[in-house]
Amino acid sequence: MARLLRRARLPRWLLPADWPRDGAEPRLADVGLTRGRIERIAPHDGQAAPDDAEPWDLGGAPVLPGLVDAHLHLDKTFTRARLGEVRPGLLGAIDAMMADKAGWTPGDVRARATRALGWAHEAGSVHLRTHCDWWDLASVPVAWPVLRELAEQWRGRLLLERVNLSPLTLYQDRDWAFATARAVAAGGHGACLGGFVHSTTWHPTALRHLLEAAQAHGLDVDLHCDEELNPDAQGLAATAALLAELGFAGRVVCGHACALAAKPRDEALRILDAVARAPITLIGLPATNLLLQDAEVGRTPRQRGLTLLKEARQRGIPVLLASDNVQDPFCPTGSYDPLEALALGAAAGQLDNAFDHWSDTLCRADALRAGPPALPLRPGAPADLVVFPRADAWGFPSRTQPRVVLRGGEPLAGAVPAAWTACPVPAEVNA
Repeated sequence: MARLLRRARLPRWLLPADWPRDGAEPRLADVGLTRGRIERIAPHDGQAAPDDAEPWDLGGAPVLPGLVDAHLHLDKTFTRARLGEVRPGLLGAIDAMMADKAGWTPGDVRARATRALGWAHEAGSVHLRTHCDWWDLASVPVAWPVLRELAEQWRGRLLLERVNLSPLTLYQDRDWAFATARAVAAGGHGACLGGFVHSTTWHPTALRHLLEAAQAHGLDVDLHCDEELNPDAQGLAATAALLAELGFAGRVVCGHACALAAKPRDEALRILDAVARAPITLIGLPATNLLLQDAEVGRTPRQRGLTLLKEARQRGIPVLLASDNVQDPFCPTGSYDPLEALALGAAAGQLDNAFDHWSDTLCRADALRAGPPALPLRPGAPADLVVFPRADAWGFPSRTQPRVVLRGGEPLAGAVPAAWTACPVPAEVNA
């Protein structure tokens, strides 16, 4: 069915530079949908909808493309309730997870990850990337084939990418690095080579082996990088330098990069200058970083642990925000709603005008792969949209529940607010 979404409030980052304004605000948009795809996007002109299109008047409600949650841990999810007391901080969470992992079975992982995928789907996500612990030199982890099976089962509803999460020290063995890259590449579409790059695992030769193995097997790379507040952490700077030396053709995603916030300003900015010249995307993980960095019993944390989002963006570095851990020892909360990450990131990072200037951090799947940028909402793209009928652009992401998720132009829940087809959303809602 053809539809016309009238008076949609789109974020400025999605609009061309010459898009007209009504005062200080961009003019509301009319978005035409045909056969499950975007047909056109145009400034609202007050004209009647074509006879063959069902009009939905959104009354200025904010609209985003389908959401991207680019850094998750589906193998660990929903384990917190069974773990008992967990020592504060990153290393304490790792210890708790290692103990629980000894009892994982395919059925256990499948049940927990399936629940997570259902929540993500309901939230409006169309693209997920999950890490999978791979800490054993001798065997493939129990969760890896399960996640591949789930990726196939959810194909058409969600794109689920998978990354092995292996301590950098394992890559000291060049043969292991290349064997692991082969095993990851055999995982099919959406598989990436990954590693945990931290001062406790730091080894420059191992990082070289990881990147060389990825390059030899045509894999993109996704690193947990400098997830600490140690000003001497070297992972991000070394990665940028090695990519230049190797002429790496793929994309490298560096999640966390908390140590940037602990380094002297001039040094941190020099590292970001080098990152801007490399094929690197940074991912901020506000929930986990706020919880685990500068964590001590009985003391309020002094440092946020968030990477330098504004400084990265000023240099043209692609930046995303993501949910990271959900209800596991690293983070006891979470719901696979990327808007929660934006809300936390906006507060912790003092990000102004989150809808117009930062909502792209939840939507740009092109930042995860090599190739030219591609806006997710454009003529010919799938009509996968999320509408927030009770929110407004200035307060965003407040009041983003409830929301209406469209897949192929059809609402997931099978219904839309009656106001869309009868009359505009009340003016006070989006005033």
